[in-house]
Amino acid sequence: MMEEQEEQPDLSLRRRDNEGERFRLHMVTWNVATADPPDDLTSLLHLNSPKSPDLYVIGLQEVYSGPLRFISDTVFDDPWSQLLLSTLAPRKYVKVSSIRMQGLLLLFFSKLDHVPFIRDIQATYTRTGIFGYWGNKGGVSVRLSFYGHMLCFLNCHLAAHMKYATERVDEFEYIMDMQTFDCKKAPAIVDHRLVFWFGDLNFRIQDHGMHFVRSCINNQTYNLLWSKDQLTMMKKKEEMLQEFEEGPLDFQPTYKFDLNSDTYDSRLYRTWFGFNGKKRKPAWTDRILWRLRPKAPPPNEQDGVDGKTLRQLEEDEEYPLKIRQDLYTSNMEYSISDHKPVVGVFTLELRKMYGTPLVRLQAEGDWSADIDAMVLYSPLQPFPSSTWDWIGLYKVGFSSVSDYITYTWVKDDEVAFNEEIVQVYVSKEEIPVRGGECVLCYYSSTLQCIIGVSEPFKVHESKVATEEGLVHEKLNGLNKAIASEDLWN
Repeated sequence: MMEEQEEQPDLSLRRRDNEGERFRLHMVTWNVATADPPDDLTSLLHLNSPKSPDLYVIGLQEVYSGPLRFISDTVFDDPWSQLLLSTLAPRKYVKVSSIRMQGLLLLFFSKLDHVPFIRDIQATYTRTGIFGYWGNKGGVSVRLSFYGHMLCFLNCHLAAHMKYATERVDEFEYIMDMQTFDCKKAPAIVDHRLVFWFGDLNFRIQDHGMHFVRSCINNQTYNLLWSKDQLTMMKKKEEMLQEFEEGPLDFQPTYKFDLNSDTYDSRLYRTWFGFNGKKRKPAWTDRILWRLRPKAPPPNEQDGVDGKTLRQLEEDEEYPLKIRQDLYTSNMEYSISDHKPVVGVFTLELRKMYGTPLVRLQAEGDWSADIDAMVLYSPLQPFPSSTWDWIGLYKVGFSSVSDYITYTWVKDDEVAFNEEIVQVYVSKEEIPVRGGECVLCYYSSTLQCIIGVSEPFKVHESKVATEEGLVHEKLNGLNKAIASEDLWN
C-alpha cells in the first residue's frame, strides 16, 4: 500500500468556540451462529427511527464459512453483506469498507454526503485461533479518517468458556499490539483519536449460580450481576482495559438462547463419555466499548515536549472530539442464533479539520446514450493525482465504490484542461440507454477512496433506442444478458 499523504487541516474552519458538528453512529454486534440472515433488518437498523444515522458499523461473528459457501463468498458478497447492501443502498448509504476473516465480518457504511470526507481507509485482521494459525477467533478492523479525525473499529471474537477470562484479555492485547497501519499519524490502534472495541468478547458471569442469574434476569435486577461480570472484573486489574468505556448493562444477557426462542439454554449436552453436560449460564458475551485517546500530558518546562505530543496537544485543543452514548441494548426480536444482537447508538461531536472535498465535479450538458458526454472537474485542494484515477458513473442509491455503471480513466480521456477546470470525455456507448438519476464520483487511486461526488443529475432515456422499439422489458433482458456475459467472461 502506498504511504499516506499527510492531511493538512483547513485553517478557514477554525472558530473561536469549541463547538463541533454532531454525527449519529449506529453500531451492531451479533454472533449469528452460521445462520443465514432474517428477511427483515428494520428493527436491527432502526430504519423507522426519525433520526437516521450518519454512519452504520456492523460487526458479525460466526458468519457461515463452510468450504463451498466460503469459495462463493470470495467471488460474491456473502448473504449478510448482500442483505445489508440492498437494505441500506436505497436509503443512500454507501459501503465504504469491509473485511472478512472466516466467520468474522465487519462492514462500514456512510451516508453519501460524508463519503468524500472519509479518507485513509485501511482494513486488517489478526488470527488468534489455534495458536494464531486459524481464523475462527481473532479480530478484524477498519480504520479511517472522518473529517480529519482518526477512527478505528475493531470487531473481535475471543476465546470461549468460563475459565478463559485471562486468555481473552491476552488475545485482545495481542490483537492491539499486532495490528498496524501504513499511517504516520496513527500507525497503531491506540494512536487513533477514537477506538471502538466490540464483538463476541465471550466474557461470562462468574461465581453466581444458574438459579441466581436467571432470577436476576427475570426480575430485571441486572445490577446484581455486574460485579461478577468477567470483563468488569478484569478491568480492575488490566490497565489497557481501564481506558475503554462502556455503558451500563441495563439489558438482559445476550447468550445463550435456544434457537428460534427467547428461552435461555434448556438443552442437555452429551459429553464424550455419555454423561449430560451443564446448561450454559446466561452472560453478556456481546459488547460494545470505546476509547477516547487520553489527552497528552502538559509539557514539562525542563524536559520540553516532542513533536508528536505537541501535535496531539494542538489537535485536542483546536479540534475537540466528544462522544455520547445514546442507546445500549439487546434486540430480542431476532432468534435465528443462540446470541441476541446488541445495538449501540452514539453521537460524535467534532470540529471538522476540512469541510471541502478535494475535487468538485459535474456533468456537462444533457446526458443520454445518443451522444458522447463530458465531465467537468476542478481540484479544490492539492492531492496526489495518478494515471490510475478514474471517474465513475453511478445510479443514485449505489451500494459501494465497485457498483458503478461505467467509468472513465481521468488522464486517458482528458480532452481539455486549464488550472481550474478539467474536461473528461465519456463515450455514449458507456451510458445506459434507459437513463435514470445518477451521480459522478472521482476515485483517487493513490488515496484509495472517493474524493468528490457530483450533485445528482438526470441521464435521459435514449431516443434512438425508443425509436428502434427497444422497450423496457427487452432492455431489462438485454442488460441481464450482458451482465451475465461480463460476469463469466
